[in-house]
Amino acid sequence: MIRILQNLLRRWSELSLALQFLVAGGFGLLAVMLVVGAWVTTQIRDGVIRNSAATTALYVDSVIAPLLPDLRKSQELSDSVKQALDETLGQGALGKRIVSFRLWRRDGMVLYAKEAGLIGHRFDLSPGLRSAFQGNVVAQFDTFDENESQAEAIGLPLLEIYNPVREPWSGEVVAVTEFYEVADDFKTTLASALLSSWLIVAGATLAAFVLLSGIVLRGSRTIDDQRGALRRQVSELQGLVAQNNALRVRVQRASRRATALNERYLRRIGADLHDGPAQLVALAALRMDSPVFSGDGHSSESRSTEVAMIRKTLEDAMREIRGICTGLVLPQIETAATTDILRLAVNEHEMRTGTSVTLTLAGHLPEPGASEKISIYRFVQEGLNNAYRHGRGKDQAVSAGMKGSRLFVEVSDGGPGFDPARVEGLGLAGLRERVESIGGQFETLTGPHGTRLVIRLSVEEQA
Repeated sequence: MIRILQNLLRRWSELSLALQFLVAGGFGLLAVMLVVGAWVTTQIRDGVIRNSAATTALYVDSVIAPLLPDLRKSQELSDSVKQALDETLGQGALGKRIVSFRLWRRDGMVLYAKEAGLIGHRFDLSPGLRSAFQGNVVAQFDTFDENESQAEAIGLPLLEIYNPVREPWSGEVVAVTEFYEVADDFKTTLASALLSSWLIVAGATLAAFVLLSGIVLRGSRTIDDQRGALRRQVSELQGLVAQNNALRVRVQRASRRATALNERYLRRIGADLHDGPAQLVALAALRMDSPVFSGDGHSSESRSTEVAMIRKTLEDAMREIRGICTGLVLPQIETAATTDILRLAVNEHEMRTGTSVTLTLAGHLPEPGASEKISIYRFVQEGLNNAYRHGRGKDQAVSAGMKGSRLFVEVSDGGPGFDPARVEGLGLAGLRERVESIGGQFETLTGPHGTRLVIRLSVEEQA
């Protein structure tokens, strides 16, 4: 049932506004026409019946009233009065129009009737009689009760009238006359009036419907034209939006390239000095505190080897300083593949520290832009340096792979961990800023059983 209603509503919504109005407005105006027509014809019917009954009752009362005695004092009619009533109601124009006549007393007794068998009988007062005893002229057309079968049997349209009989000097109702008037002309007049009223209501409704239909049709045509123009504008707008999206992508790419240039030449000079030469100098300083120099029992060969390592570390630092000063920050990274960058960072760390690093790489890694490559290299370099300094180089590991459309790189160790709020200085803070500036995420997880540094990048493969 719900599906049927949904289908009907969908089909209804697909119709034009003009057709919707023709259907809904047609039924609505038809309902209004029936209600208004029924009300108008009812008012006309009641008014015509009331006016005709009042006229007839006045005429009958003018003829019958002089024949009646003082009904307040006389509880029954004399034979002479009955005979006079029989003669009056049985001949002339009144006799032809009146087919039944009764005179009622207030207690429901029939004082006189053209049907002699009803005289002297008492009946319960009908609603029409009660209303007449209250002073109202009551009329009914073509309606009969159980006591009126004889009047109905003649097969003619009848107007039943209850007319109060009043005392001339007090105006008090002392009796009620009930009579039936043959209503052939009245029926024809009433039918003509009702037909005219229905035709007027129907014509007015039809004229209103035609007028409203014309307005709605014109409005619907205007709406259809505007809808077509709007669709064309929407189509053009969609084309512009597609062009804007293409331009936005190009702007984003240009922005990322500009960010890479800023990373290399302006904004990251301090971070590069810290992540590269400063770390190498710090590593050389650590090796200067080696027991080889401070303790006895070490051969000159060991000292020579250690001195050679320190010299190489300082030479690497000087080389990077020169590269930064000349604006050429690790040029081999910009053209190297992601896997080669990771291996280069790991190999250099192993050579500088003499420790081992476990490297785990996915089968395929994307080739991001220059700024992402620099960030990945510096992240691994700084992460391994921290693992060596704070984690004593225990269980050092680097892994990289894809999760969904994001590249992740992780550096971990098995050291005692550290407090990020206290230890995360320029190195990790610079890495975090570097990664987040290109839309990546930086995460530090540390505890008693080791530390994990993770970055996640939404990369776009470079052609």
